[in-house]
Amino acid sequence: MAIKDTPEEWTVTASTTPFTGNKTSVRTDTVVMPDGHTVTRDYQVHPGSVAVLALDDEGRVLVLRQYRHPVRQRLWEIPAGLLDVPGENPLHAAQRELYEEAHVKAEDWRVLTDVYTTPGGCDEAVRIFLARDLSEAEGERFEVSEEEADMELARVPQQELVRGALAGELHNNCLVVGVLALTAAQAGEGLDALRPADAPWPARPFTS
Repeated sequence: MAIKDTPEEWTVTASTTPFTGNKTSVRTDTVVMPDGHTVTRDYQVHPGSVAVLALDDEGRVLVLRQYRHPVRQRLWEIPAGLLDVPGENPLHAAQRELYEEAHVKAEDWRVLTDVYTTPGGCDEAVRIFLARDLSEAEGERFEVSEEEADMELARVPQQELVRGALAGELHNNCLVVGVLALTAAQAGEGLDALRPADAPWPARPFTS
């Protein structure tokens, strides 16, 4: 049997949305189990996200340090953001986030990996891109606010991030998954063998 995730959908007999926020909501579904019993499942409905592992010519990864209120920590992360428009091309969203958060552009883009962040309680899907051939973006820097107003920006050697992830010192999902996936790709078929930036993404279909 191939070790591969497959689509499947159990019968939902009722669905309500008890909470709706600015970007996400909470849904309660009544789901029929394989044995015929019904249960309720509460989960966050999320538009999806993109993240960018930007790797420079010196083997350093561009990271940001930002306060995250739900976990009461200031986390090191890679640039990331929501898919604000239904059907939005994730590459375009990733390029926008890299520009807005780091004022950087990249010439070479690949899909590093696709993940569901917390599939037991949220339908968020994230596409993590690898961006290379970095340079400073033209024009004025994007004006940030709120948590982003005091973000720190750094370029950190890849292996230092790997060490920090394995030591339990770095916890952001996209950063940890991204640097470990990057390391695995380098040890395998190489970065040029990664999927192209416009590879299909069934979890969040997009237009060109």
